[in-house]
Amino acid sequence: LCPFPPGLRIHEYLYFQVLSPGDIRYIFTATPAKDFGGVFNTRYDQIYLVPADPPEACGELNNGVFIQDQIALVERGGCSFLSKTRVIQEHGGRAVIIADNAYDNDSFYIEMIQDSSRRTADIPALFLLGRDGYMIRRSLEQHGLPWAVISIPVNVTSIPTYEMMQPPWTFW
Repeated sequence: LCPFPPGLRIHEYLYFQVLSPGDIRYIFTATPAKDFGGVFNTRYDQIYLVPADPPEACGELNNGVFIQDQIALVERGGCSFLSKTRVIQEHGGRAVIIADNAYDNDSFYIEMIQDSSRRTADIPALFLLGRDGYMIRRSLEQHGLPWAVISIPVNVTSIPTYEMMQPPWTFW
């Protein structure tokens, strides 16, 4: 059962929670791509969020085998949002979360749109603030971990406000 209506529209947010590592055990906000990619019709209670190698995911991945059946964390830049989504889809990823490459961006969501190639992508593509992406990658590096464990999507309407664990660097 999906807690979200099918066909999530732009300017709506999608939430995911990092379960591990514990120092970033927060609920993060992302925005779906405007005119490409699929929607989440399954809730993943525990799935790996695997940082792509190379981070921009514009071509062949060095760690593509780890992205199979997981969600990839990709960095903005180098190629179109759609190209990145297609690379992750070709590696068997269930979805892609594209973090802004401006590490100080903690409030401005980029509207991800199709490029002019007429290609499509079937997996969900989400945009994540640069500060959030940076903090997730930094935590993984500090702990020597190849991925985070996340739950996605999270229905925040069912969580009492006092239990909402938001990143301390982000203001909602």
